[in-house]
Amino acid sequence: MKTFLKILGGLAALVVIALMIVMFMTKGMDEAADKFFTAVKAGNYDEAYTHLSDDFKSSTSKDALKAYLEKNALTDYRDATWSSRSVNGNRGELSGSITNQSGGAVPVTLSFVSNDKNEWKIYAIGKPAAGITEESSDSKTGTVPAEKELAALTNETMLIFAQSVRDHSMAKMYAHSSQLWQKQFTVEKFDEAFGSFFKFGDALMVLDQYAPQFTEKAAIDENGVLTVKGLYPTSPSKVYFEHQYIYEGTGWKLVSLDVNVK
Repeated sequence: MKTFLKILGGLAALVVIALMIVMFMTKGMDEAADKFFTAVKAGNYDEAYTHLSDDFKSSTSKDALKAYLEKNALTDYRDATWSSRSVNGNRGELSGSITNQSGGAVPVTLSFVSNDKNEWKIYAIGKPAAGITEESSDSKTGTVPAEKELAALTNETMLIFAQSVRDHSMAKMYAHSSQLWQKQFTVEKFDEAFGSFFKFGDALMVLDQYAPQFTEKAAIDENGVLTVKGLYPTSPSKVYFEHQYIYEGTGWKLVSLDVNVK
């Protein structure tokens, strides 16, 4: 029995040590989050912006950031409680809740990336939808958007794609995509990949009159990639799509586009 108790005591000590290591490694995230929300509370968005990663700033304007934080009751910061924290190389995450001045708690997940100065910067802010949600996931980004949100996201992507095809330039589609995708390709590469659609001219603009029909349940994989598949019931040919998005800044950004007209 004494040996058993000694083993349990040793395991408990290891757990405590592991927790201390994680707390130490994520301390910089705590500090960055506190400085960010303190600046937001003071209305100092110039200061708040300095705690965001370059990708976040590239994909989200200050006005869009302010609108998102106000919409999600994240501007009246008092303190934060983090129930889950993790580090994987130069990426990290804090998940918990922000308590506002009235005592209300808002669940939130912050994703971080460290820069070449070993400073933690906020890469994305995620908040689960309030009320009844249609689908959920255990992914890093929280929940799969409800079907209404997926439809709006898909419609926005397809309308911008149709405009780009009409313009014989994928510049608009490129600007709509994630920073990750933009780093991998250029507008010219986009033109090469989707140039075969230019023959359709403005024909694809008709998609604005239709609602997408999803052929598979949307899902988020272990890498945080959201996949959406479906079609537009146009006639005589249908337009099929498979889009993939990643969460950057305060929303889903396109990282892969596959469109077929059959």
